[in-house]
Amino acid sequence: MKRKTNFDKYLETQLRDQDFAERFKKAGNAWEIALQIAALRKEAGLSQKELAQRLGTSQQQISRLESPAYEGHSLSMLRRVAEVLGATIQVKIQRKPSPKKLAVAEDLPR
Repeated sequence: MKRKTNFDKYLETQLRDQDFAERFKKAGNAWEIALQIAALRKEAGLSQKELAQRLGTSQQQISRLESPAYEGHSLSMLRRVAEVLGATIQVKIQRKPSPKKLAVAEDLPR
């Protein structure tokens, strides 16, 4: 069993805060998109500048798309990137899970 680091314990505590948890989730989504774009671009053997030229945009825009901190991804731009890189996009919108209802014998969350 993996032993928890101080960071793991800290993150666990922070994730109890609803606002922090939401921001953390959004950052994770941005990180995943950034990594996917960069990986596909590299697999295609393209530099950021070359991809930008094929898309008719700037190298700086590609750099932003590959930045985990960037949250301004538009669906139209992602489609264009996917097309050039021979990929497809899947967007999934789903209902948030409803909070678990406590049974009579369960302790209240702390």
